[in-house]
Amino acid sequence: MDKKKGKASSEIFDTLGDFTSKENWDKFFTLRGAGDSFEWYAEWPELRDTLLSQLQSSAADPLQILVPGCGSSRVSEYLYDAGFRHTTNIDFSKVVVSDMLRRYVRSRPEMRWRVMDMTGMQFADEFFDVIFDKGGLDALMEPEYGSKLGTKYLKEVKRVLKSEGKFLCLTLAESHVLGLLFTELRFGWETSIHAIPTKPGSKSTFQTFLVVAVKGKLGMINPLTLLFDQFSVNYKGAQVQAMLNAVENENKIRSDYSSGADIVYSLEDLQLGAKGDLKEFLPGRRCQTILGEQGSSLFHYKAILLDSQQHSEPFLYQCGVFIVPKARSHEWLFASEEGQWLVVESSKTARLIMVFMDSRHSGASMDEIQKDLSPLVKKLTPGKLEDETQIPFMMTGDGVKQRNIIREVSSTITGHIIVEDVTYDSVDGDPSEPKVFRRLTFGRSSSLVQSEALLSQEPHSNKGGTDRKGNTVSSRTRKKGGQKRSVSHNSIDGSESLKVDHSSLASLYHSGIVAGFALITSALELAELSGKKIKTYIIGLGAGLLPMFLHVCLPLLQIEVVELDPVVVDLARDYFSFAEDEQLKVHIGDGIQFIQDKNTVKSSSDSAKYENNASNSHKESDGTSSIALANGNNSNGTKILIIDADSSDLSCGLSCPPPDFVEESFLLLVRDFLSEGGLFVVNLVSRSATIRENVVSSLKAVFDKLFSLELEEDVNEILFAFPAKMSIDVDSLPEAIVKLRNLMKLPLPDGQIESCKFICLK
Repeated sequence: MDKKKGKASSEIFDTLGDFTSKENWDKFFTLRGAGDSFEWYAEWPELRDTLLSQLQSSAADPLQILVPGCGSSRVSEYLYDAGFRHTTNIDFSKVVVSDMLRRYVRSRPEMRWRVMDMTGMQFADEFFDVIFDKGGLDALMEPEYGSKLGTKYLKEVKRVLKSEGKFLCLTLAESHVLGLLFTELRFGWETSIHAIPTKPGSKSTFQTFLVVAVKGKLGMINPLTLLFDQFSVNYKGAQVQAMLNAVENENKIRSDYSSGADIVYSLEDLQLGAKGDLKEFLPGRRCQTILGEQGSSLFHYKAILLDSQQHSEPFLYQCGVFIVPKARSHEWLFASEEGQWLVVESSKTARLIMVFMDSRHSGASMDEIQKDLSPLVKKLTPGKLEDETQIPFMMTGDGVKQRNIIREVSSTITGHIIVEDVTYDSVDGDPSEPKVFRRLTFGRSSSLVQSEALLSQEPHSNKGGTDRKGNTVSSRTRKKGGQKRSVSHNSIDGSESLKVDHSSLASLYHSGIVAGFALITSALELAELSGKKIKTYIIGLGAGLLPMFLHVCLPLLQIEVVELDPVVVDLARDYFSFAEDEQLKVHIGDGIQFIQDKNTVKSSSDSAKYENNASNSHKESDGTSSIALANGNNSNGTKILIIDADSSDLSCGLSCPPPDFVEESFLLLVRDFLSEGGLFVVNLVSRSATIRENVVSSLKAVFDKLFSLELEEDVNEILFAFPAKMSIDVDSLPEAIVKLRNLMKLPLPDGQIESCKFICLK
């Protein structure tokens, strides 16, 4: 460099305080004069081998190369002469572009020159095979001005670069530059770092590096690799050590991402491609994120993005938001991945963003939450779906029209308990006479209706669960498992004068349990004829509705109920008219311990008697067997055990019963407890197909006969198990059901038993 050029460079270096200023660069190139060239970091002889090795290609078409911020460098000239003629050079300085165009228009006519800002390029998406940056990113990353321009530039790089294309970035690798470069190219890029040899005799204290980033599939996370001998670089300066530290830290971050089972990504990570291109649907994609962490909203939100796995039916919405209240966030349906996919399927939404409320949102209305969330979820919408009115906000609800809280108590065993009277938005029958239902709900599982009873002016005149016009009684939540919405304290006119109607069952699953007694019709008929009682045990009292109905409906049953919580017993008595007598008793205690205390170990002589009775058993006309009743026609040998308790831990995915009641140890205890003609009934509530299958498999392993009754409009499934091989034929059940109806003093609603479909599982 001669003295004149050195003086001009010295002048511009003294005045170029902002490397992002177009005016300053125009001045710089004007002072240097036409025909001048300048290399900031490395001359061609030192750069040549490393650069050309990155441009090797087996493609038939010539490489399309972009050189942003080209300045007056001669690198494009050398590339042209090396055979790479399709090179496009851009710079926002008209001065330098005009000079370079005049210089090469004749000697290298295929090379292109354009005045263009590298942070806002005017090229089509995925146009270039290679982008070679000769310090442009370093110039944009002025510490005083932050990373805004550098971020815009790298987004353009990612946009215009083809898949499998290369971004070659010549840099001094300062920490603030690498911080942005590594972050923006973290997901889906394969990155290596090369050291450019220094010019022989050079006394420069800076080491130049070439960062090579290959554009791959978004979502992939690859470690950074160093492709140079670390001992060959200058270790005396802090620059190199800082670069090595930055690489080590970034590789730790990438390793954490790769090994994490359920990472919570930032919104920025997702937009960078941590889980693929968010603008495209990726069936089965699921990722957790935090919304609002940048202070752009009133609140922070935990959210999960899910792209639907099924395409069998048209979607109602392309994108939707499902808000999970704090009280339900721990439930399996929302807390587990399997449950979340069920919510996606039921929403009929291609992409569902599930947002979880917590204590930070307790003081905000849903209108405020929706307004705050709208701009955040808009960033997660696919394609060009930008109209937020197209994004529905959904919540779980139970259709309650009016609610009056009758009693709230707190128990050391169960926790918060609510007794409430409700009416629903719509029920079967005459809408001019809305029916009122009394419900028992536990705060630990606020979405589950533990018990629900019809209230009536004349509780025993309404037979069979029908109103005075013969309409079937129903509600929107006829099961243990109905969903609740927000609580209001509005009174229901006239509800104070209504009484619980024990002549009807409002819960469909209770009706299903009663219908299952058709499986032991012969034993019931024999007990009726002999005047003997069949001992019936129910684990879980709730509001006492099932035992009260059975007590009136089938007087031949001797009923004992086991309830763990004395507070629940008091509520059943005070608010649901539960009453004991000689044929209906309640015990306060643990259900498993109760069965253990009741159970007696059969002696070898009992086993021999069992074998003898089994060989002499006869098959009844309805297809059922009376093994336990064969010996002297004594019905005392038959027992019925019903498990109707809910789980205190909804996160396990098994709402009913508690997991301990389907463990092998308890099932073996039940098999020994029941007589050979006994019946074991389990109210099963689980939305998980896997958990349901595990429960069924456990029952199959212990019991000799197993039936299932799936309720059409419920999540409940009633399982009926027999401890001995029974000659029960599903085809003969219609006849058995007729006999059961004749035995019942209170019929179930017309057609309800007949519509039951039993499936033999074993």
